Amino acid sequence: MLKKVIVTGGALALLSSVTVGVPLFSYARCGANWIRSSANDSVPLEWELNRARQMITDLKPEIEVNAKRIAREKIEVNHLTKQLSESDQRLAKAQTDIERLTEDLKSDSKSYTYGTRTYTVAQVKDDLSNRFKRFKTREATADKLQQMLSARNSSLKAAHERMDAMLSAKRQLEVEVENLQARLGALRVAQTSSQLNLDDSHLSQTRGLLDSIATRIDVEEETMQVDTEYFGEIDLDEPSDENLLDEIASYFGDQDVKGSLVAIQLD
Repeated sequence: MLKKVIVTGGALALLSSVTVGVPLFSYARCGANWIRSSANDSVPLEWELNRARQMITDLKPEIEVNAKRIAREKIEVNHLTKQLSESDQRLAKAQTDIERLTEDLKSDSKSYTYGTRTYTVAQVKDDLSNRFKRFKTREATADKLQQMLSARNSSLKAAHERMDAMLSAKRQLEVEVENLQARLGALRVAQTSSQLNLDDSHLSQTRGLLDSIATRIDVEEETMQVDTEYFGEIDLDEPSDENLLDEIASYFGDQDVKGSLVAIQLD
């Protein structure tokens, strides 16, 4: 029963996507890509830089393996070069011997002496024929060795170029990581400075509030002074000259002024 429900639901979903035109699979892929992108964006930049450094460090084993391959290939090339050199020397000697026997046979002698032994014309011709066959075989082998050596030299040169390119790319990656690290450091400093500016703004707002409070207090005090001066009670007592003189003397700090003012009052 459950199997029928699942099959029926899948068929209905497929039918709806075909008839209505809803690209369900594209939505699913888009959602997966969005989740992956969001996850990448949520990773701290410092962590990503450390991961990049680790990936660059992980290149070292691969570089070492390639370096060993190049070293092994260089050894093989050296062996092949030595083998080809020895083959060329044998070919040169064989060619010299063949040319000597050929010249000897041109003399039409009935016998030929080499070392301590004497050979007939037939024996010399047979030996010359065998020598010539071996020479051609060795020459063909030497040609193959030369082709192999050329191919291996080309391969070794290409390997050196790839190694140089890999090392150069590694150094470039290291420089780029350091550049990104410097940019990230500058970004973090700028972000910290921005936060400090926000703190300065809050401090300015606090200062403005205190200034506003002080202004309101000044206004209230001035208002109280005006009320006392213009709207206070009537003073029923006559003002005393002595009190006036004392006030003036106290204000100027000079008692002689008080005496002179009193004398003027008596006259």
